[in-house]
Amino acid sequence: MDMNQYLDMFIEESKEHLQAINSNLLLLESDPENIQIVNEIFRSAHTLKGMAATMGFEDMASITHEAENVLDLIRNNKLKINSDIMDVIFQSVDLIESMVLNIMEGGDGSADVSAPVKKLRAIVSGDFRSVSPAKTQSSVGKAEPSEASKRVHNLDEYAMTVMKQSKEAGNSLFWIKVTLNEDCLLKAARSYMVFDQLESLGEVVKSTPSVEDIENERFDQSFEVVYITLQPPEQIRKAIENISEIQSVEIEPIVLKETATDSIVQEANAVAAAAAPVDRSKQAESVQAPAAKKVSTTGKTIRVDIERLDILMNLFSELVIDRGRLEQLAREIGKSELQETVEHMSRISGDLQNIILTMRMVPVEQVFNRFPRMVRDLAKDLNKKVNLEIFGAETELDRTVIDEIGDPLVHLLRNSLDHGIESPAERKQAGKPEEGTIHLRAFHSGNHVFIEVRDDGHGINKEKVLKKAIDRGIVNPTNADSLSDKQIYELLFASGFSTAEVISDISGRGVGLDVVKSKIESLGGNVSVDSVKGQGTTFLIQLPLTLSIISAMLVQVQNEKYAVPLSSIIETAVFRQDQIMTAHRQKVIDFRGRVVPLVSLQEIFQVPDNKAARSDEVSVVIVRKGEKMAGLVVDSFIGQQEIVLKSLGKYLTNVFAISGATILGDGQVALIIDCNALIK
Repeated sequence: MDMNQYLDMFIEESKEHLQAINSNLLLLESDPENIQIVNEIFRSAHTLKGMAATMGFEDMASITHEAENVLDLIRNNKLKINSDIMDVIFQSVDLIESMVLNIMEGGDGSADVSAPVKKLRAIVSGDFRSVSPAKTQSSVGKAEPSEASKRVHNLDEYAMTVMKQSKEAGNSLFWIKVTLNEDCLLKAARSYMVFDQLESLGEVVKSTPSVEDIENERFDQSFEVVYITLQPPEQIRKAIENISEIQSVEIEPIVLKETATDSIVQEANAVAAAAAPVDRSKQAESVQAPAAKKVSTTGKTIRVDIERLDILMNLFSELVIDRGRLEQLAREIGKSELQETVEHMSRISGDLQNIILTMRMVPVEQVFNRFPRMVRDLAKDLNKKVNLEIFGAETELDRTVIDEIGDPLVHLLRNSLDHGIESPAERKQAGKPEEGTIHLRAFHSGNHVFIEVRDDGHGINKEKVLKKAIDRGIVNPTNADSLSDKQIYELLFASGFSTAEVISDISGRGVGLDVVKSKIESLGGNVSVDSVKGQGTTFLIQLPLTLSIISAMLVQVQNEKYAVPLSSIIETAVFRQDQIMTAHRQKVIDFRGRVVPLVSLQEIFQVPDNKAARSDEVSVVIVRKGEKMAGLVVDSFIGQQEIVLKSLGKYLTNVFAISGATILGDGQVALIIDCNALIK
């Protein structure tokens, strides 16, 4: 069988399982007695091992198998977890991640796994120097729970009531276990087909593992359901066995018995009792009302290649351009029927635009999920105690933006760890808890998404920053005293600026925060910093929701048209010539009590002057970049319009103050102004 057709699916699902393993390992480290977390990790590792073996990646399957053996000891209470064992497991996961990365880049996924495999085997055999075996429980004491009680573990009062009422109405109650073939590649798809058949014949009350786990293939080869139906068991068995890649189907009746606790007890037959039990008491379960929820493994959610969404967006972009042209023609022709049709088409295309943009939106969780592990490792390297708290991970951004913000956020978090958070001894001396806290928060505001990185460290030493800036010639010593705290903090973003005494991997090798600023500004956003001495530092990133279709103000400069993104505009205004002043050989205006420099687009872009006479009034677009402002001088305002951002192509790179172009309704090309480049 040619496995290449499954390679993309293998890579995506491997990344998901590795992310789940990393997240759960961090939870386990803080709660080592929680066996349910171990079970979650074990299931992910088991599935990953099976996928790797099926695809022929033997090294990955080998190391995952050894890690699975360690997890099996932990979940069966035969091994007690400790920091050294966690480090070995984390190192193994890192190696597996590097293998997946190698496969993504066209490699064969092979690696030298001998060292981690040796350590994992030493843990299993008890030869690992830091292994602390778990205390064995005395055989005298609590009896092991019966198999029947395991099967109905955690059924709540609502579920039991539903089952009793169904039984009284003449329905039959069954416990069903479905086992898939070992070589089944698309377990989620097969599971969906099983649930689809079950839902057509009755109602599923509970699934074990949970519906979500089954959707994401976070289970071994089998799953179980508590089921209500009017059909005989033979018909149910036949319906399931008609589905391919089903190894076995076990169906047992559930007998309700009234006891003091009014619990549900299963009468298991001898065949089922002989079967190997699944430890359902430790698995996540999902109780649901009849018909309240169906498994939506493939019916509700599908994977779509991002390239297809890009093509769809490009096609819609052309539609937006044609829509603008039709609207202009309808106005020129003036026929009411045509105008009504065009207006209707505009509304429909507007709805279509919202749907397409929504399809491209993904939660920042995809980026945030990798940071807890990174913070954990860096804190350990720095001998610091740090807790990363994440808020707003469900906040959505365009996929193109998501792909670009990872590196800037890594840099900011590294700086918070290295420069912001103090050592435990320093924090204790300052009257703070030994464990520092970094808050990573995302939230929407208008057409922007804000991402905040805040620590409770010692804050920015503004005297040190100012001294370094003077030494580097960034600040004139005569002007140093006039700088506000905010202006001093902004010096951190100067090119090559760093307060690190020693260049290290943690603090960014002395590169400074200018790379963060450049990347964020290239995405049409901005970044600012604020700090309170002794209390901490906050970095705030502002990003546009999408980079594909933007709202802009169209302006006229002589015979040329330009688009100014609305996200950069504060206000448009008209000034008289006598209101324009000069300061330091720069034309300025007084805008609400602030001195704002004027920038002539005609001079910047060297637009030929085709007007014989000058007006007594000057049209100005007030734009901002963080705390800084500027007034763009234009000839006239055309109006607001949604435009499609088009690249200038590979031959027109690094064009000053131009971020792209768009095609207007009349077929003209309008250049899109990069306001950040015009504000110094």
